Amino acid sequence: MADVAEKAGVSRALVSIVFRDLPGAGRETRERVLRVADEIGYRPDNAARLLARGRSRTLGVMFIVHQTFHTDLIAGIYPEAERLGYDVLLSGTTPGRGESKAIEALLGHRCEGLILLAPDAEPGYLDALGRRAATVSVARRAPGAHVDFVHSAEGKGVRQAMDHLVELGHRRIVHIDGGRGPGSAERRRAYRAAMRRHGLTDERRVIPGTHTEESGIETGRLLLAERDQGLPLPTAVLAGNDRCAMGLLMTLTRAGVEVPRDLSVVGYDDSHLSHLMPIGLTTVRQDAVLMAEHAVRFAVERLEDPELQPREAVLDPKLVVRGTSGPAPQEPAR
Repeated sequence: MADVAEKAGVSRALVSIVFRDLPGAGRETRERVLRVADEIGYRPDNAARLLARGRSRTLGVMFIVHQTFHTDLIAGIYPEAERLGYDVLLSGTTPGRGESKAIEALLGHRCEGLILLAPDAEPGYLDALGRRAATVSVARRAPGAHVDFVHSAEGKGVRQAMDHLVELGHRRIVHIDGGRGPGSAERRRAYRAAMRRHGLTDERRVIPGTHTEESGIETGRLLLAERDQGLPLPTAVLAGNDRCAMGLLMTLTRAGVEVPRDLSVVGYDDSHLSHLMPIGLTTVRQDAVLMAEHAVRFAVERLEDPELQPREAVLDPKLVVRGTSGPAPQEPAR
């Protein structure tokens, strides 16, 4: 700032007024200060100025690097945070970088609020974290923790998907479980309840899995191996999420199984990848933008009023029918 003041022939106080866009500098002076700053490459350190006031106005977002739905959530977080006057800092988790390291990195960069996308931490850890910083958990509930929650009504989404498949005549409907993934337990319970409600209890089958393409690929290989042993393929598969559904589709189509003629596939999330396939994926849509907006508002409102009781936003999902679901085959595919 001193270099800008010297070259522009004004005081440091006047340079500060210009960069803070406050009254007190004439138009010509303001233009000269900005021109000089541009010439010497000076940028005001807004973060330092905010920290001097005891605020960073920064929201930290923890996300899983390879989860495509998280990129959709992040795309919704940025504009809402900007609208409310906050910056966003990202910290990802990978197989070699756990949640605690990702979260501590955000806190180390003075993030005032934390938005955790599908955290796998225990409720006790989240409760302690929520007392250190305004914290929002997205897509995973942690009852009793001092944090806010934003998630979709998983059961409703699965019921819509199952009703759709049953209306198409499907009976042998398999579910690929999501393991410890967000919403997996709720989706698993809803699948079993839907099969029972439709009188298909004897046809229920849950295949262990995860929210990854690899899980879908492994399930596809399992089903194909069973077919080679003389067992019929299921007529439909409800995957744990879109990534899992895509892995399954790749394996089946490469083996000559025609989707949806021989077998229907339904995903969950409606991530941006579901639109990029040669055949559009039928899936349950979670509104990423709406979830992101709720998460940002919850964090900001808690920063403004730390005494707020934990809140929960439950958003309705919606089935999106595309090209991977169709009538059940008349004869078992071999």
